[in-house]
Amino acid sequence: QVQLVESGGGLVQAGGSLRLSCAASGRTFSYYAMGWFRQAPGKERAFVAAISWNGDKTYYADSVKGRFTISRDNAKNTVYLQMNSLKPEDTAVYYCAADRFRLRTVVGAGLDEYDYWGQGTQVTVSS
Repeated sequence: QVQLVESGGGLVQAGGSLRLSCAASGRTFSYYAMGWFRQAPGKERAFVAAISWNGDKTYYADSVKGRFTISRDNAKNTVYLQMNSLKPEDTAVYYCAADRFRLRTVVGAGLDEYDYWGQGTQVTVSS
């Protein structure tokens, strides 16, 4: 059974930074791309960022490009999301997710490309 546990969320003022972590267990973490998604109140879950299984490819939503950085440490089975220059519109529950496909050469932005999800961590950005 794959488990993904997010941490690092919280309340921050606009312009501030947070780093989210997602610890994985239950299957060979280093074989799978990982993604971050977010869901704001009343909105659908949306793609934020993804990273390939070996970390050589990353992909970002336009809304976070240049402000957020996704990275991974396969030795620690952990994926990170460094969030800088936070804006009130970044307020959401953030979820990490594991790719459905093993050793893919591309990274995906679709929800259906990921088959395991964490429980989410709340990020609130005050103005």
